[in-house]
Amino acid sequence: MNTALAANLDVLRPVALELLGLVRARFAEGVTALARACAVAGQIDAVRVDEQQPACFELAWANAELLAAETALQASPDASTTEGRLALAFAAEALPSILQRLEAIAQDIDQDTTPLQALQADVRLSRLKKLAASTPVLRRLGAAVAGSEQELAAVALDGDVAMAQEAFRRFAAEQVAPVAADIHRQDLTVPESLLQPLREMGVFGLSIPEAFGGSAPAGSDNTLMMITVTEALSEASLAAAGSLITRPEILARALMTGGSEAQKAWWLPRIAAGEPLVGISITEPDYGSDVASLGLRASRTEGGWLLNGAKTWCTFAGKAGVLMVVARTDPDRASGHRGLSLMLVEKPSFDGHEFEVVQPAGGRLTGHAIATIGYRGMHSYDLAFENFFVPADRLIGEEQGVGKGFYFTMAGMVGGRIQTAARACGVMRASLRAAIQYARDRQVFGAALMDYSLTQVKVARMAARFNACRQLTYAVARRLESGGDRMEASLIKLLACRCAEIISREALQLHGGMGYAEEMPVSRYFVDARVLSIFEGAEETLALKVVTRSLLDAAVKAA
Repeated sequence: MNTALAANLDVLRPVALELLGLVRARFAEGVTALARACAVAGQIDAVRVDEQQPACFELAWANAELLAAETALQASPDASTTEGRLALAFAAEALPSILQRLEAIAQDIDQDTTPLQALQADVRLSRLKKLAASTPVLRRLGAAVAGSEQELAAVALDGDVAMAQEAFRRFAAEQVAPVAADIHRQDLTVPESLLQPLREMGVFGLSIPEAFGGSAPAGSDNTLMMITVTEALSEASLAAAGSLITRPEILARALMTGGSEAQKAWWLPRIAAGEPLVGISITEPDYGSDVASLGLRASRTEGGWLLNGAKTWCTFAGKAGVLMVVARTDPDRASGHRGLSLMLVEKPSFDGHEFEVVQPAGGRLTGHAIATIGYRGMHSYDLAFENFFVPADRLIGEEQGVGKGFYFTMAGMVGGRIQTAARACGVMRASLRAAIQYARDRQVFGAALMDYSLTQVKVARMAARFNACRQLTYAVARRLESGGDRMEASLIKLLACRCAEIISREALQLHGGMGYAEEMPVSRYFVDARVLSIFEGAEETLALKVVTRSLLDAAVKAA
Protein backbone atom coordinates (compact mmCIF):
# COMPACT_ATOMS: atom_id res chain seq x y z
CA MET A 1 0.00 0.00 0.00
CA ASN A 2 1.39 3.42 -0.91
CA THR A 3 2.17 5.96 1.81
CA ALA A 4 -0.41 8.52 0.66
CA LEU A 5 -3.23 5.95 0.78
CA ALA A 6 -2.20 4.77 4.25
CA ALA A 7 -2.18 8.36 5.49
CA ASN A 8 -5.65 8.99 4.05
CA LEU A 9 -6.99 5.87 5.76
CA ASP A 10 -5.53 6.84 9.13
CA VAL A 11 -7.32 10.19 8.87
CA LEU A 12 -10.55 8.57 7.64
CA ARG A 13 -10.99 6.21 10.57
CA PRO A 14 -11.67 8.94 13.18
CA VAL A 15 -13.92 10.67 10.65
CA ALA A 16 -15.93 7.48 10.20
CA LEU A 17 -16.18 6.97 13.96
CA GLU A 18 -17.31 10.57 14.43
CA LEU A 19 -20.01 10.18 11.78
CA LEU A 20 -21.18 6.94 13.33
CA GLY A 21 -21.43 8.72 16.67
CA LEU A 22 -23.60 11.43 15.13
CA VAL A 23 -25.80 8.85 13.44
CA ARG A 24 -26.04 6.92 16.71
CA ALA A 25 -27.45 10.07 18.32
CA ARG A 26 -29.98 10.49 15.50
CA PHE A 27 -30.85 6.80 15.85
CA ALA A 28 -31.55 7.26 19.56
CA GLU A 29 -33.83 10.19 18.74
CA GLY A 30 -35.64 8.02 16.21
CA VAL A 31 -36.16 5.28 18.79
CA THR A 32 -37.58 7.78 21.27
CA ALA A 33 -39.91 9.32 18.68
CA LEU A 34 -41.15 5.95 17.46
CA ALA A 35 -41.69 4.81 21.06
CA ARG A 36 -43.90 7.84 21.65
CA ALA A 37 -45.88 7.03 18.51
CA CYS A 38 -46.41 3.47 19.72
CA ALA A 39 -47.17 4.19 23.38
CA VAL A 40 -50.47 4.46 25.22
CA ALA A 41 -50.50 5.60 28.85
CA GLY A 42 -46.76 5.11 29.18
CA GLN A 43 -46.73 1.56 27.78
CA ILE A 44 -45.92 0.24 24.31
CA ASP A 45 -49.21 -0.72 22.68
CA ALA A 46 -49.18 -3.81 20.45
CA VAL A 47 -51.85 -2.45 18.12
CA ARG A 48 -49.90 0.75 17.51
CA VAL A 49 -46.71 -1.23 16.94
CA ASP A 50 -48.51 -3.25 14.29
CA GLU A 51 -49.70 -0.04 12.65
CA GLN A 52 -46.05 1.08 12.49
CA GLN A 53 -44.59 -2.21 11.28
CA PRO A 54 -42.70 -0.71 8.30
CA ALA A 55 -41.07 1.90 10.54
CA CYS A 56 -40.27 -0.74 13.17
CA PHE A 57 -38.73 -2.98 10.53
CA GLU A 58 -36.52 -0.16 9.27
CA LEU A 59 -35.48 0.66 12.83
CA ALA A 60 -34.26 -2.89 13.44
CA TRP A 61 -32.23 -2.85 10.23
CA ALA A 62 -30.78 0.55 11.00
CA ASN A 63 -29.74 -0.80 14.40
CA ALA A 64 -28.10 -3.86 12.84
CA GLU A 65 -26.15 -1.91 10.23
CA LEU A 66 -25.07 0.72 12.74
CA LEU A 67 -23.82 -1.80 15.30
CA ALA A 68 -22.02 -3.79 12.59
CA ALA A 69 -20.23 -0.70 11.27
CA GLU A 70 -19.21 0.39 14.76
CA THR A 71 -17.98 -3.08 15.70
CA ALA A 72 -16.00 -3.61 12.49
CA LEU A 73 -14.14 -0.32 12.97
CA GLN A 74 -13.47 -1.03 16.64
CA ALA A 75 -12.13 -4.47 15.75
CA SER A 76 -9.61 -3.03 13.27
CA PRO A 77 -7.82 -0.04 14.80
CA ASP A 78 -5.17 -0.09 12.04
CA ALA A 79 -6.97 1.38 9.03
CA SER A 80 -4.20 0.29 6.65
CA THR A 81 -4.81 -3.44 7.13
CA THR A 82 -7.20 -5.31 4.85
CA GLU A 83 -9.75 -5.62 7.67
CA GLY A 84 -9.37 -1.92 8.44
CA ARG A 85 -10.02 -0.98 4.82
CA LEU A 86 -12.99 -3.37 4.67
CA ALA A 87 -14.42 -1.82 7.84
CA LEU A 88 -14.15 1.67 6.33
CA ALA A 89 -15.76 0.49 3.10
CA PHE A 90 -18.65 -1.08 5.01
CA ALA A 91 -19.14 2.07 7.12
CA ALA A 92 -19.05 4.29 4.02
CA GLU A 93 -21.86 2.27 2.41
CA ALA A 94 -23.81 1.57 5.61
CA LEU A 95 -24.05 5.19 6.76
CA PRO A 96 -26.19 6.42 3.81
CA SER A 97 -28.37 3.32 4.16
CA ILE A 98 -28.93 3.95 7.88
CA LEU A 99 -29.75 7.61 7.27
CA GLN A 100 -32.26 6.70 4.57
CA ARG A 101 -33.94 4.23 6.93
CA LEU A 102 -34.10 6.80 9.72
CA GLU A 103 -35.53 9.40 7.33
CA ALA A 104 -38.24 6.96 6.22
CA ILE A 105 -39.14 6.36 9.88
CA ALA A 106 -39.21 10.10 10.59
CA GLN A 107 -41.53 10.70 7.65
CA ASP A 108 -43.89 7.94 8.81
CA ILE A 109 -44.26 9.46 12.28
CA ASP A 110 -44.06 13.16 11.26
CA GLN A 111 -40.68 13.68 12.89
CA ASP A 112 -38.42 16.53 11.69
CA THR A 113 -36.05 15.17 9.02
CA THR A 114 -33.78 18.24 8.88
CA PRO A 115 -31.00 16.78 11.09
CA LEU A 116 -30.94 13.61 9.00
CA GLN A 117 -30.80 15.53 5.74
CA ALA A 118 -27.95 17.65 7.12
CA LEU A 119 -25.96 14.51 7.85
CA GLN A 120 -26.68 13.13 4.40
CA ALA A 121 -25.26 16.35 2.94
CA ASP A 122 -22.27 16.47 5.35
CA VAL A 123 -19.03 16.94 3.42
CA ARG A 124 -17.33 14.45 5.73
CA LEU A 125 -19.68 11.71 4.57
CA SER A 126 -18.97 12.55 0.93
CA ARG A 127 -15.26 12.42 1.66
CA LEU A 128 -15.59 9.07 3.42
CA LYS A 129 -17.53 7.58 0.52
CA LYS A 130 -14.97 8.86 -1.99
CA LEU A 131 -11.87 7.74 -0.11
CA ALA A 132 -13.19 4.46 1.30
CA ALA A 133 -15.81 3.17 -1.13
CA SER A 134 -15.36 4.79 -4.55
CA THR A 135 -14.76 2.52 -7.55
CA PRO A 136 -10.96 3.02 -7.67
CA VAL A 137 -10.66 2.32 -3.96
CA LEU A 138 -12.90 -0.75 -4.08
CA ARG A 139 -11.00 -2.06 -7.10
CA ARG A 140 -7.73 -1.98 -5.20
CA LEU A 141 -9.39 -3.47 -2.14
CA GLY A 142 -11.01 -6.31 -4.12
CA ALA A 143 -7.69 -7.14 -5.79
CA ALA A 144 -5.98 -7.14 -2.38
CA VAL A 145 -8.60 -9.49 -0.93
CA ALA A 146 -8.30 -11.86 -3.89
CA GLY A 147 -4.52 -11.85 -3.76
CA SER A 148 -4.14 -12.32 -0.02
CA GLU A 149 -3.23 -15.66 1.52
CA GLN A 150 -4.07 -14.41 5.01
CA GLU A 151 -7.20 -15.25 6.99
CA LEU A 152 -9.93 -12.83 5.94
CA ALA A 153 -11.97 -11.13 8.68
CA ALA A 154 -9.67 -12.63 11.29
CA VAL A 155 -10.79 -12.61 14.92
CA ALA A 156 -8.53 -13.26 17.90
CA LEU A 157 -9.24 -16.63 19.50
CA ASP A 158 -7.79 -18.15 22.66
CA GLY A 159 -5.81 -21.38 22.55
CA ASP A 160 -8.55 -23.98 23.00
CA VAL A 161 -10.96 -22.20 20.68
CA ALA A 162 -8.28 -21.66 18.03
CA MET A 163 -7.33 -25.35 18.20
CA ALA A 164 -10.98 -26.34 17.83
CA GLN A 165 -11.36 -24.07 14.81
CA GLU A 166 -8.37 -25.70 13.13
CA ALA A 167 -9.56 -29.23 13.96
CA PHE A 168 -13.12 -28.71 12.75
CA ARG A 169 -12.06 -26.84 9.60
CA ARG A 170 -9.83 -29.79 8.79
CA PHE A 171 -12.63 -32.28 9.49
CA ALA A 172 -15.03 -30.20 7.39
CA ALA A 173 -12.63 -30.07 4.45
CA GLU A 174 -11.58 -33.71 4.61
CA GLN A 175 -14.77 -35.47 5.71
CA VAL A 176 -17.80 -33.24 5.09
CA ALA A 177 -17.00 -31.45 1.83
CA PRO A 178 -16.40 -34.66 -0.21
CA VAL A 179 -19.92 -35.98 0.58
CA ALA A 180 -21.83 -32.69 0.81
CA ALA A 181 -22.77 -32.59 -2.88
CA ASP A 182 -24.17 -36.13 -2.89
CA ILE A 183 -26.19 -35.49 0.29
CA HIS A 184 -27.67 -32.36 -1.31
CA ARG A 185 -28.28 -33.67 -4.83
CA GLN A 186 -29.62 -37.06 -3.76
CA ASP A 187 -31.54 -35.65 -0.77
CA LEU A 188 -29.89 -38.10 1.62
CA THR A 189 -29.94 -38.13 5.40
CA VAL A 190 -26.72 -37.14 7.17
CA PRO A 191 -24.82 -40.46 7.36
CA GLU A 192 -23.34 -42.12 10.41
CA SER A 193 -19.93 -41.73 8.77
CA LEU A 194 -20.20 -38.04 9.71
CA LEU A 195 -22.31 -38.31 12.86
CA GLN A 196 -20.13 -40.80 14.72
CA PRO A 197 -16.83 -38.91 14.43
CA LEU A 198 -18.66 -35.73 15.40
CA ARG A 199 -19.98 -37.50 18.50
CA GLU A 200 -16.43 -38.54 19.31
CA MET A 201 -15.23 -34.94 18.86
CA GLY A 202 -17.82 -33.81 21.43
CA VAL A 203 -19.76 -31.57 19.09
CA PHE A 204 -23.15 -32.25 20.67
CA GLY A 205 -22.03 -31.27 24.16
CA LEU A 206 -20.37 -27.92 23.50
CA SER A 207 -22.91 -25.90 25.49
CA ILE A 208 -23.56 -28.55 28.16
CA PRO A 209 -21.67 -28.13 31.46
CA GLU A 210 -18.77 -30.44 32.16
CA ALA A 211 -20.64 -31.69 35.23
CA PHE A 212 -23.27 -33.15 32.88
CA GLY A 213 -20.90 -34.70 30.36
CA GLY A 214 -20.40 -31.71 28.07
CA SER A 215 -17.44 -29.40 27.57
CA ALA A 216 -18.79 -26.04 28.79
CA PRO A 217 -16.81 -24.74 31.80
CA ALA A 218 -18.78 -24.12 34.98
CA GLY A 219 -20.74 -20.89 34.74
CA SER A 220 -20.27 -20.55 30.98
CA ASP A 221 -22.50 -21.24 27.99
CA ASN A 222 -19.36 -21.85 25.91
CA THR A 223 -20.88 -19.60 23.25
CA LEU A 224 -17.58 -18.65 21.60
CA MET A 225 -16.51 -22.27 21.19
CA MET A 226 -19.95 -23.21 19.89
CA ILE A 227 -20.07 -20.56 17.18
CA THR A 228 -16.46 -21.23 16.14
CA VAL A 229 -17.20 -24.91 15.57
CA THR A 230 -20.53 -24.13 13.89
CA GLU A 231 -18.94 -21.71 11.45
CA ALA A 232 -16.20 -24.18 10.54
CA LEU A 233 -18.65 -26.98 9.82
CA SER A 234 -21.10 -24.73 7.96
CA GLU A 235 -18.41 -23.71 5.52
CA ALA A 236 -18.40 -27.27 4.17
CA SER A 237 -22.15 -27.86 4.39
CA LEU A 238 -24.93 -26.06 6.22
CA ALA A 239 -27.26 -29.06 6.30
CA ALA A 240 -24.84 -31.99 6.50
CA ALA A 241 -22.76 -30.58 9.36
CA GLY A 242 -23.17 -26.93 10.30
CA SER A 243 -26.70 -27.25 11.67
CA LEU A 244 -26.21 -30.43 13.68
CA ILE A 245 -25.35 -28.54 16.86
CA THR A 246 -28.37 -26.25 16.89
CA ARG A 247 -31.04 -28.66 18.09
CA PRO A 248 -29.10 -30.12 21.04
CA GLU A 249 -28.00 -26.57 21.88
CA ILE A 250 -31.62 -25.35 22.11
CA LEU A 251 -32.80 -28.33 24.15
CA ALA A 252 -29.81 -28.22 26.48
CA ARG A 253 -30.38 -24.53 27.26
CA ALA A 254 -34.09 -25.18 27.85
CA LEU A 255 -33.28 -28.02 30.23
CA MET A 256 -30.67 -25.97 32.07
CA THR A 257 -33.26 -23.19 32.47
CA GLY A 258 -36.29 -25.19 33.52
CA GLY A 259 -35.50 -28.85 33.91
CA SER A 260 -35.66 -30.64 37.22
CA GLU A 261 -32.40 -31.93 38.68
CA ALA A 262 -33.39 -35.47 37.76
CA GLN A 263 -34.13 -34.43 34.17
CA LYS A 264 -30.80 -32.64 33.83
CA ALA A 265 -28.93 -35.64 35.25
CA TRP A 266 -30.70 -38.05 32.88
CA TRP A 267 -30.92 -36.08 29.64
CA LEU A 268 -27.91 -33.77 29.44
CA PRO A 269 -25.20 -36.47 29.38
CA ARG A 270 -27.12 -38.33 26.68
CA ILE A 271 -27.59 -35.20 24.56
CA ALA A 272 -23.88 -34.41 24.96
CA ALA A 273 -22.99 -37.88 23.70
CA GLY A 274 -25.25 -37.50 20.65
CA GLU A 275 -27.42 -40.43 21.73
CA PRO A 276 -30.20 -39.62 21.15
CA LEU A 277 -30.04 -37.00 18.41
CA VAL A 278 -32.46 -34.12 18.91
CA GLY A 279 -35.28 -32.48 16.95
CA ILE A 280 -37.10 -29.27 17.89
CA SER A 281 -40.85 -29.12 17.25
CA ILE A 282 -42.29 -25.63 17.68
CA THR A 283 -43.87 -24.41 14.43
CA GLU A 284 -47.45 -25.29 13.51
CA PRO A 285 -49.18 -25.05 10.11
CA ASP A 286 -51.39 -22.08 11.03
CA TYR A 287 -49.08 -20.06 13.23
CA GLY A 288 -45.49 -20.06 11.96
CA SER A 289 -43.36 -17.88 14.25
CA ASP A 290 -46.35 -16.88 16.43
CA VAL A 291 -45.29 -19.16 19.29
CA ALA A 292 -47.81 -17.75 21.77
CA SER A 293 -50.72 -18.94 19.61
CA LEU A 294 -49.60 -22.56 19.21
CA GLY A 295 -52.35 -25.12 19.64
CA LEU A 296 -50.99 -28.70 19.70
CA ARG A 297 -53.11 -30.09 22.53
CA ALA A 298 -51.69 -31.87 25.55
CA SER A 299 -54.46 -33.40 27.67
CA ARG A 300 -53.88 -34.91 31.08
CA THR A 301 -54.23 -38.65 31.35
CA GLU A 302 -53.16 -41.22 33.91
CA GLY A 303 -49.39 -41.02 34.29
CA GLY A 304 -48.86 -38.23 31.79
CA TRP A 305 -50.23 -36.45 28.75
CA LEU A 306 -51.85 -37.23 25.39
CA LEU A 307 -50.74 -35.15 22.41
CA ASN A 308 -53.14 -34.40 19.55
CA GLY A 309 -52.52 -32.08 16.62
CA ALA A 310 -49.98 -31.15 14.00
CA LYS A 311 -46.51 -29.62 13.80
CA THR A 312 -44.48 -28.62 10.79
CA TRP A 313 -40.89 -27.72 9.87
CA CYS A 314 -39.47 -30.03 12.50
CA THR A 315 -35.90 -30.42 11.26
CA PHE A 316 -34.17 -33.77 11.77
CA ALA A 317 -37.36 -35.31 13.16
CA GLY A 318 -36.74 -38.59 11.35
CA LYS A 319 -33.21 -39.22 12.58
CA ALA A 320 -33.83 -37.75 16.04
CA GLY A 321 -34.49 -40.00 19.01
CA VAL A 322 -36.09 -37.23 21.07
CA LEU A 323 -38.20 -34.24 20.05
CA MET A 324 -38.56 -31.07 22.12
CA VAL A 325 -42.26 -30.33 21.59
CA VAL A 326 -44.08 -27.14 22.57
CA ALA A 327 -47.65 -28.13 23.51
CA ARG A 328 -50.72 -26.37 24.91
CA THR A 329 -51.48 -27.78 28.34
CA ASP A 330 -54.12 -25.14 29.10
CA PRO A 331 -57.10 -25.75 26.79
CA ASP A 332 -58.12 -22.10 27.05
CA ARG A 333 -56.52 -20.47 23.98
CA ALA A 334 -56.93 -17.08 25.65
CA SER A 335 -54.10 -18.08 28.01
CA GLY A 336 -51.70 -17.47 25.11
CA HIS A 337 -48.06 -18.19 25.90
CA ARG A 338 -48.91 -18.89 29.56
CA GLY A 339 -50.75 -22.04 28.50
CA LEU A 340 -47.74 -23.69 26.86
CA SER A 341 -45.49 -26.39 28.24
CA LEU A 342 -42.40 -28.12 26.91
CA MET A 343 -42.25 -31.88 26.48
CA LEU A 344 -39.68 -34.48 25.51
CA VAL A 345 -41.15 -36.95 23.04
CA GLU A 346 -39.08 -40.10 22.55
CA LYS A 347 -39.17 -42.08 19.32
CA PRO A 348 -37.04 -44.50 17.33
CA SER A 349 -34.53 -43.07 14.86
CA PHE A 350 -35.39 -43.36 11.14
CA ASP A 351 -33.21 -42.69 8.09
CA GLY A 352 -35.96 -42.32 5.50
CA HIS A 353 -38.23 -39.50 4.41
CA GLU A 354 -41.23 -40.69 6.39
CA PHE A 355 -41.89 -42.60 9.58
CA GLU A 356 -44.64 -43.90 11.81
CA VAL A 357 -44.54 -44.69 15.53
CA VAL A 358 -47.44 -46.68 17.02
CA GLN A 359 -47.60 -47.07 20.79
CA PRO A 360 -48.97 -50.20 22.50
CA ALA A 361 -52.07 -48.27 23.62
CA GLY A 362 -52.72 -47.06 20.08
CA GLY A 363 -51.14 -43.61 20.11
CA ARG A 364 -49.57 -42.61 16.80
CA LEU A 365 -46.93 -40.20 15.57
CA THR A 366 -46.33 -39.88 11.84
CA GLY A 367 -43.81 -37.77 9.98
CA HIS A 368 -43.31 -36.84 6.33
CA ALA A 369 -40.29 -34.96 5.04
CA ILE A 370 -41.03 -31.69 3.26
CA ALA A 371 -39.40 -31.35 -0.16
CA THR A 372 -37.19 -28.24 -0.12
CA ILE A 373 -34.97 -26.41 -2.61
CA GLY A 374 -31.99 -26.59 -0.27
CA TYR A 375 -30.89 -27.37 3.28
CA ARG A 376 -31.06 -31.06 2.51
CA GLY A 377 -29.54 -33.77 4.65
CA MET A 378 -31.40 -33.17 7.89
CA HIS A 379 -34.89 -32.82 6.33
CA SER A 380 -37.75 -30.91 7.87
CA TYR A 381 -40.93 -32.84 8.64
CA ASP A 382 -44.66 -32.42 8.96
CA LEU A 383 -45.73 -34.25 12.12
CA ALA A 384 -49.14 -35.57 13.20
CA PHE A 385 -49.86 -36.64 16.79
CA GLU A 386 -52.87 -38.84 17.57
CA ASN A 387 -53.35 -39.63 21.27
CA PHE A 388 -49.60 -39.93 21.57
CA PHE A 389 -48.69 -40.64 25.19
CA VAL A 390 -45.93 -38.67 26.92
CA PRO A 391 -45.03 -39.67 30.52
CA ALA A 392 -45.37 -36.97 33.17
CA ASP A 393 -41.65 -36.90 33.88
CA ARG A 394 -41.01 -35.94 30.24
CA LEU A 395 -42.56 -32.49 30.73
CA ILE A 396 -39.62 -30.16 31.32
CA GLY A 397 -39.78 -28.97 34.91
CA GLU A 398 -42.36 -31.70 35.58
CA GLU A 399 -45.41 -30.32 37.40
CA GLN A 400 -43.58 -27.07 38.19
CA GLY A 401 -42.95 -26.61 34.46
CA VAL A 402 -46.61 -26.59 33.43
CA GLY A 403 -47.36 -23.30 31.67
CA LYS A 404 -43.69 -22.27 31.45
CA GLY A 405 -42.83 -23.80 28.09
CA PHE A 406 -42.70 -20.46 26.28
CA TYR A 407 -40.04 -19.11 28.64
CA PHE A 408 -37.95 -22.28 28.47
CA THR A 409 -38.17 -22.23 24.68
CA MET A 410 -37.08 -18.61 24.46
CA ALA A 411 -34.10 -19.39 26.73
CA GLY A 412 -33.12 -22.14 24.33
CA MET A 413 -33.55 -20.00 21.23
CA VAL A 414 -30.93 -17.40 22.23
CA GLY A 415 -28.21 -19.92 21.52
CA GLY A 416 -29.91 -20.97 18.31
CA ARG A 417 -29.92 -17.40 16.98
CA ILE A 418 -26.28 -16.55 17.62
CA GLN A 419 -25.41 -19.97 16.27
CA THR A 420 -27.41 -19.24 13.12
CA ALA A 421 -25.34 -16.09 12.64
CA ALA A 422 -22.25 -18.31 12.82
CA ARG A 423 -23.79 -20.66 10.26
CA ALA A 424 -24.35 -17.67 7.99
CA CYS A 425 -20.70 -16.67 8.42
CA GLY A 426 -19.64 -20.16 7.35
CA VAL A 427 -21.77 -19.95 4.22
CA MET A 428 -20.43 -16.45 3.48
CA ARG A 429 -16.83 -17.59 3.85
CA ALA A 430 -17.38 -20.57 1.56
CA SER A 431 -19.16 -18.42 -1.03
CA LEU A 432 -16.50 -15.73 -1.03
CA ARG A 433 -13.64 -18.23 -1.31
CA ALA A 434 -15.40 -20.03 -4.16
CA ALA A 435 -16.04 -16.77 -6.00
CA ILE A 436 -12.42 -15.64 -5.71
CA GLN A 437 -11.03 -18.98 -6.83
CA TYR A 438 -13.33 -19.15 -9.84
CA ALA A 439 -12.63 -15.52 -10.79
CA ARG A 440 -8.90 -16.21 -10.67
CA ASP A 441 -9.19 -19.28 -12.89
CA ARG A 442 -11.88 -18.20 -15.34
CA GLN A 443 -10.64 -16.54 -18.53
CA VAL A 444 -13.10 -14.11 -20.17
CA PHE A 445 -12.26 -12.16 -23.33
CA GLY A 446 -8.58 -12.90 -22.94
CA ALA A 447 -8.18 -11.99 -19.26
CA ALA A 448 -8.88 -13.52 -15.87
CA LEU A 449 -12.33 -12.61 -14.57
CA MET A 450 -10.64 -11.33 -11.42
CA ASP A 451 -8.78 -8.69 -13.43
CA TYR A 452 -11.97 -6.86 -14.42
CA SER A 453 -13.01 -3.80 -12.45
CA LEU A 454 -16.58 -4.93 -11.78
CA THR A 455 -15.38 -8.24 -10.35
CA GLN A 456 -12.92 -6.45 -8.09
CA VAL A 457 -15.62 -4.11 -6.79
CA LYS A 458 -18.03 -7.02 -6.21
CA VAL A 459 -15.40 -8.96 -4.27
CA ALA A 460 -14.58 -5.92 -2.14
CA ARG A 461 -18.22 -5.37 -1.23
CA MET A 462 -18.77 -9.06 -0.50
CA ALA A 463 -15.68 -9.13 1.72
CA ALA A 464 -16.74 -5.94 3.53
CA ARG A 465 -20.11 -7.46 4.40
CA PHE A 466 -18.51 -10.70 5.53
CA ASN A 467 -15.96 -8.91 7.68
CA ALA A 468 -18.62 -6.77 9.39
CA CYS A 469 -20.87 -9.76 10.06
CA ARG A 470 -18.08 -11.97 11.35
CA GLN A 471 -16.65 -9.31 13.65
CA LEU A 472 -20.10 -8.59 15.06
CA THR A 473 -20.97 -12.29 15.48
CA TYR A 474 -17.90 -12.95 17.59
CA ALA A 475 -18.29 -9.69 19.51
CA VAL A 476 -21.90 -10.55 20.41
CA ALA A 477 -20.85 -14.09 21.38
CA ARG A 478 -18.31 -12.66 23.81
CA ARG A 479 -20.91 -10.32 25.26
CA LEU A 480 -23.38 -13.18 25.70
CA GLU A 481 -20.75 -15.16 27.60
CA SER A 482 -20.43 -12.17 29.93
CA GLY A 483 -24.20 -11.90 30.44
CA GLY A 484 -24.75 -9.25 27.77
CA ASP A 485 -27.93 -8.14 26.00
CA ARG A 486 -29.59 -11.19 24.46
CA MET A 487 -31.44 -9.01 21.98
CA GLU A 488 -28.14 -8.65 20.11
CA ALA A 489 -28.23 -12.37 19.25
CA SER A 490 -31.38 -11.65 17.24
CA LEU A 491 -29.79 -8.51 15.80
CA ILE A 492 -26.75 -10.28 14.33
CA LYS A 493 -28.91 -13.18 13.18
CA LEU A 494 -31.00 -10.65 11.26
CA LEU A 495 -28.01 -9.05 9.52
CA ALA A 496 -25.76 -12.07 8.94
CA CYS A 497 -28.48 -14.20 7.37
CA ARG A 498 -29.46 -11.50 4.87
CA CYS A 499 -25.79 -10.90 4.05
CA ALA A 500 -25.29 -14.63 3.45
CA GLU A 501 -28.04 -14.44 0.83
CA ILE A 502 -26.42 -11.43 -0.84
CA ILE A 503 -22.89 -12.84 -0.84
CA SER A 504 -23.90 -16.32 -2.03
CA ARG A 505 -26.00 -14.70 -4.77
CA GLU A 506 -23.05 -12.60 -5.95
CA ALA A 507 -20.75 -15.61 -5.78
CA LEU A 508 -23.13 -17.60 -7.96
CA GLN A 509 -23.42 -14.68 -10.38
CA LEU A 510 -19.65 -14.50 -10.78
CA HIS A 511 -19.70 -18.16 -11.79
CA GLY A 512 -22.03 -17.31 -14.68
CA GLY A 513 -23.85 -20.29 -16.17
CA MET A 514 -21.72 -22.72 -14.17
CA GLY A 515 -23.07 -21.21 -10.98
CA TYR A 516 -26.53 -22.47 -11.91
CA ALA A 517 -25.25 -26.03 -12.28
CA GLU A 518 -25.85 -28.33 -9.31
CA GLU A 519 -22.36 -29.77 -9.71
CA MET A 520 -20.88 -26.49 -8.47
CA PRO A 521 -20.84 -26.05 -4.67
CA VAL A 522 -21.79 -22.38 -5.04
CA SER A 523 -25.27 -23.35 -6.24
CA ARG A 524 -25.76 -25.24 -2.98
CA TYR A 525 -24.49 -22.31 -0.93
CA PHE A 526 -27.08 -20.09 -2.61
CA VAL A 527 -30.13 -22.26 -1.96
CA ASP A 528 -28.96 -23.15 1.54
CA ALA A 529 -28.41 -19.50 2.43
CA ARG A 530 -32.00 -18.67 1.58
CA VAL A 531 -33.35 -20.61 4.55
CA LEU A 532 -31.24 -18.73 7.08
CA SER A 533 -33.51 -15.67 7.16
CA ILE A 534 -36.52 -17.90 7.78
CA PHE A 535 -35.69 -20.43 10.48
CA GLU A 536 -34.74 -19.80 14.13
CA GLY A 537 -37.06 -16.79 13.90
CA ALA A 538 -38.06 -15.26 10.57
CA GLU A 539 -36.39 -11.89 9.99
CA GLU A 540 -39.72 -10.05 10.17
CA THR A 541 -40.52 -11.62 13.54
CA LEU A 542 -37.06 -10.88 14.94
CA ALA A 543 -37.12 -7.30 13.66
CA LEU A 544 -40.62 -6.49 14.92
CA LYS A 545 -41.14 -8.64 17.99
CA VAL A 546 -37.63 -8.89 19.42
CA VAL A 547 -35.24 -6.16 18.26
CA THR A 548 -37.57 -3.17 17.86
CA ARG A 549 -39.83 -4.14 20.74
CA SER A 550 -36.78 -4.29 23.01
CA LEU A 551 -35.66 -0.84 21.85
CA LEU A 552 -39.12 0.68 22.28
CA ASP A 553 -39.67 -0.83 25.73
CA ALA A 554 -36.30 0.50 26.88
CA ALA A 555 -37.09 3.95 25.50
CA VAL A 556 -40.44 4.11 27.34
CA LYS A 557 -38.83 3.01 30.61
CA ALA A 558 -36.13 5.66 30.22
CA ALA A 559 -38.63 8.44 29.51
